[in-house]
Amino acid sequence: MKHVAVFCGSRSGLNPAYKEAAIELGKELARRKISLVYGGASVGLMGEVANSVLTNGGKVIGVIPHLLNDREIAHPALTELIVVDSMHERKAKMVELADGFIALPGGPGTLEEFVEVFTWAQLGIHHCPFGLLNVEQYYDPLIQLFNQMVDTGFLDAQMREFVKVDQSPYPLLEQLLSSSTPITEKVLDLDQT
Repeated sequence: MKHVAVFCGSRSGLNPAYKEAAIELGKELARRKISLVYGGASVGLMGEVANSVLTNGGKVIGVIPHLLNDREIAHPALTELIVVDSMHERKAKMVELADGFIALPGGPGTLEEFVEVFTWAQLGIHHCPFGLLNVEQYYDPLIQLFNQMVDTGFLDAQMREFVKVDQSPYPLLEQLLSSSTPITEKVLDLDQT
């Protein structure tokens, strides 16, 4: 893996563990010489993970739409900042650049980005590993929902297994690095989605 896209909040959240996890993830990406692809902001968990990668000698590519360039305060010191026209273009560019995906805690935007990456994997649009950094059990309700989708017949159990989960950056990255890519033609039945 050369580039990991990280989805996370433009806020830091109330639990200091979220910020600590973002900083630790940034250190681990830099140590492994994996470039960070992210939303381009200098605030919240986005700013924390970017600053951590940069402080530890890593490379960071930010992708931010014009609409949010001022509101999210684009990071001034990135290796590269790509300004795009829309949120859709932002996500598509991040998927194009990345060969792995991680979601830190965040709000609806973070959830939407991760679920879209999951959906795109299911449809065969990408074949990259993806996972949830489940800091302080933040994503437990989402994991339970994915399991319920399997139990009720809306998600293939084999596809559910492609969602990697850990509470710490090092083991999550290890899972992603050793993960096989989704083989959607075997697990996707378009009549049941």
